[in-house]
Amino acid sequence: MLWQTDRRGMVTGGSAALLLGGCATGAATRPAAAIRQAPACLAKVLADPNRVIRTVAGLRPFRPSGFVVRAQALGDTRLVHNYGHGGGGISLSWGSSRLATSLGLPSHAGPVAVIGAGIMGLTTARLVQEAGYAVTLYTEALPPDTTSNIAGGQIFPTGYFDDDVATPEFRAQADAAADYSRRRFQIMAGDDYGIRWLPTYDQTRGSGPLTPDPRFPGRVRLTPEEHPFPAENVVRYSTMYVETGRFLERLLRDIRVAGGKVALRSFHSPADVAALPEKLVFNCTGLGAAKLFGDTELVPVRGQLAVLIPQPELQYAYALRAGYMFPRGDGVLLGGTYERGEYLAQPQPQDIADIVESHRSLMAGWHCA
Repeated sequence: MLWQTDRRGMVTGGSAALLLGGCATGAATRPAAAIRQAPACLAKVLADPNRVIRTVAGLRPFRPSGFVVRAQALGDTRLVHNYGHGGGGISLSWGSSRLATSLGLPSHAGPVAVIGAGIMGLTTARLVQEAGYAVTLYTEALPPDTTSNIAGGQIFPTGYFDDDVATPEFRAQADAAADYSRRRFQIMAGDDYGIRWLPTYDQTRGSGPLTPDPRFPGRVRLTPEEHPFPAENVVRYSTMYVETGRFLERLLRDIRVAGGKVALRSFHSPADVAALPEKLVFNCTGLGAAKLFGDTELVPVRGQLAVLIPQPELQYAYALRAGYMFPRGDGVLLGGTYERGEYLAQPQPQDIADIVESHRSLMAGWHCA
């Protein structure tokens, strides 16, 4: 479901079940088949440069072979790595952290350290606490000053490995992580953690019958009359979205309420990590693992977003070739780019202008009875 080019390409991969009845009256009394064929009237995204309230750019920690979850000895310290999730960090977070804690916690006694306060560090710390261990979170930055805060937050992992590099064993591990994460997010849905279900429109590469897939509940292929987008091969299904700023703040709150400690600290070498008093350390440093632990496979993938004035009437999302749109309480996110090898975490004015124009053009072709 990922449409992208090597640089400044629009990333998509979507989800969605449509809330019907926005156009027609008397829908509740109509036969199911008639409702299924009703035109899809949805609120339009007001994509205009004058409505941009902020622009953001973040560096995804990408590894062609996929993320790392493995243990190693560091003197008398047991180090468990959990990093390199590319564009799937939010979606894979609980499941990957569960893989890491299942690897590190058995037979361990004593307090535990977690390095990094992005989504992987925070979910790892919570799982450590749920297993009954005291935890200290060591980090250079706290939310909202982490890359995870910039993420769009759709619960569907994309852009986190290369098809021709990742092994079948890794894919199975990643599928298990994604499945656990989905179930964990489901039981956290609601305003407190900023998680909600939305109908989402996506595109497929073909037009044939859809294979049932639990990752896309309610997925159906739509005819051109059943959606307003100037696009082909459109499907609709439902998925969850996370308002990342709220979610990360709440997760950090939970860690502190449960007795977790937070220490602002930088690490410059494995020796610095080995010097920690905790003898079990989880490395959740993301892109920082390239320098700290010499992972030469790690490469940044820059993602840029334009954020518009919130539109509460937007009760759907889309991930089409023109780009993706996720409505949140803190703004309407328009994405995005997928720029491998870009190390500058700053929005580029021309790229932002291109993003907004791509969505404006999409809205210009809108058709809705």
